[in-house]
Amino acid sequence: MLTRLAAILGGMAILATVGLAAAPDRPPGRGPAVDLTGIKAMRDLEYANVGGKPLKLDLYVPEKSDAPLPLIIWIHGGAWSAGDKGATPAMPQLRRGYAVASINYRLSQEAIFPAQIHDCKAAIRWLRAHAKEYNLDPKHFGVWGSSAGGHLVALVGTSGDVKELEGDEGNLDQSSRVQAVCDWFGPTDFLQMAAHSLPDSKIEHDSPNSPESHLVGGAIQENKDKVAKASPITYVTKDDPPFLIMHGDKDNLVPHHQSELLAEALKKAGVEVTFETIKGAGHGFGGPEVMKMVEEFFDKHLKAPAK
Repeated sequence: MLTRLAAILGGMAILATVGLAAAPDRPPGRGPAVDLTGIKAMRDLEYANVGGKPLKLDLYVPEKSDAPLPLIIWIHGGAWSAGDKGATPAMPQLRRGYAVASINYRLSQEAIFPAQIHDCKAAIRWLRAHAKEYNLDPKHFGVWGSSAGGHLVALVGTSGDVKELEGDEGNLDQSSRVQAVCDWFGPTDFLQMAAHSLPDSKIEHDSPNSPESHLVGGAIQENKDKVAKASPITYVTKDDPPFLIMHGDKDNLVPHHQSELLAEALKKAGVEVTFETIKGAGHGFGGPEVMKMVEEFFDKHLKAPAK
């Protein structure tokens, strides 16, 4: 059951990638074809190694650029137990003056939280440490993710000053802070998910077999301290980066209320936040209007001079 739900979560989130420009490059199992003419594609770069397990990311950089490029980092969904870095809706941004990275992280069947956020932060630090080598602008990093990836990018955004979530996977002299966060329908407070689920919800969130329970290593209602440590809301402070939060009001996997909670906490702290409800959308969306909002958000915060 959990495997099927993970596939649903990952697959529906990938709906947003369907319809990207089709052309010659389509590595096996890596999502829609994308034209990489003029793009340097560096796949499976090892950003850390944990207990002999290499952690890898893909990095795409336009070959011609007059200056270091702002970077958009995609963090995939899949209920923290599935998914892969191979498919990302960020690829079209390579034609708009951005570099793009897509990362893998340890899944919940391999290691429980906080392993996942440790990995994400390690990847950001590695990218910043190698910014000069790959022509990246270390002062303009943004993160974008959907579903479980939305949870992780939100946590990256709010925990930039939280030492206990950094881990020790290398490049600790570098910052894991980012300058912009785009969160697509990510969970934010696991304890409230069941109470606000739609009648046709596909997940029993309070079950010990739910994706959230597997992430923290036990039934969420019996592990409230662990759940609090996994919540982006726990760490919200006024110096957090700007957020764009997008969520379908018909989402029967991650309740829309989860994004309402995060948006309210950010607003209360004085953080710049834009919250867009996608009317009629479920767990996954896309299209020109949605992508335009994402592009305008990143352009505003990653292409402007650093503060």
